[in-house]
Formats: sequence, structure tokens, C-alpha cells
Amino acid sequence: MTTIGIIGCGKIGGTLARLAADAGHHTILSNSRGPGSLRELAAQLGDRARAATPEEAARDGDLVVVSVPLKAYRQVPAADLRGRVVISTVNHNPGRDGAFPGIEAGETTAAGVLQAHLPESPVVQAFSNIFFKHLATLGRPAGAPGRCALPIAGDDAAAKARVAALLDTLGYDAYDAGALGESRRFAPGTPGGNAYLDPEGMFAAPGRPLSAAALAELLA
Repeated sequence: MTTIGIIGCGKIGGTLARLAADAGHHTILSNSRGPGSLRELAAQLGDRARAATPEEAARDGDLVVVSVPLKAYRQVPAADLRGRVVISTVNHNPGRDGAFPGIEAGETTAAGVLQAHLPESPVVQAFSNIFFKHLATLGRPAGAPGRCALPIAGDDAAAKARVAALLDTLGYDAYDAGALGESRRFAPGTPGGNAYLDPEGMFAAPGRPLSAAALAELLA
């Protein structure tokens, strides 16, 4: 099984930690508040989970999830992530993160900002267009009816293949949306960014399952 480092254990990062633990992966949990704030969560997840610093999560993870507010991207430890595949769940929220002129001009994306900060780590955008409650409840075994596809985007084919393999263990198919810049097609406010919201209940769980074909229509 894979060891997954998680930098930022908020709603998405914490949900991914639980899914990963349930799938048998080892997880290294970290945030900006220090390991002490995550020991209870680590204990809940069992022997395969431990609380650590972001630097330890970066160094010891086979794959590393970065799930922090975009405004905090400079705090992500670039040197410790050198050579690691990084999964970015990061979105741009102007009210929280402030202005990012390059994003607002369409010249880059939230994932692109993180990739520029991590020039020696291939970044793959994933898990960024799904509400955490839906992420926790929509997963299904491979081949099961109603299995969902989640979009991924990145510039490194091998890195995307590793992320797709991880998604499969968590109960999701991966839909390759293309290069990292194509993550704008499932950014907040786009049809792809709202893909799993059920029109009847919006943020109510379990959410709306989408096949790869249905997701492709939204991303188009």
C-alpha cells in the first residue's frame, strides 16, 4: 500500500485521510498548527496513521496531498517535496485568498501557482471540485453501478497515472482532463466545479454520481 502525506487536514484533507485509511494506506497527517492538533484524528484512523509536521509528511509520503488555502501556498515545503508527486486540491477563493491577478486574467490556475512554487515536483490537480461530504459518500468499488469519475489534470503522464491508481483504491474512476492548465475547466463556478451537487439537495449527501461520459460533457 501507498504512504500518503497530507499537508492540510481540513475538510477535504481530513476526508481523504479517512478514505485512505479505510483503503489500507498509511497516512501522515500535518497542518500549520502542529502534530498535537492531529493526534486525535490519527488515533481514530488507527495504526497506519500518524501526526507529523508538513516537512515530515512531504519527505515520507510516496504521494503528497496539498490541501491548504491558496494564500498559504508559500508555506508548502518545496525542498522537502523535491521529486514527490503532489496532489493539489487547492482552489482560488478571492474572498479568502485575496487577489491573484494571473488567475483572474486566465493566465494560470490555482494548481499552476502551486506548480510554480514546486518546480521539482509534478503537480496533479484532483479532488478540488467535490464537496467533502460527497467525497466521503460517493465512492464505489470498481465496476459497481453508479461509480463516479473525478477529473484530474497535470503535465506529467506518469504522475497522473499514479494519482489515477490512488483514486481507484478510494472508490473513484479518474477522468484525465488534460494538462495542468485544463484544471480551470473544473474550477469553482464552472459546471465542472459543481459536478456532484444534486439539484434537489445541493450540498446534501450523498451527492450526484457522475460517470466519465457525463463529466466530460460538463467539462466541455
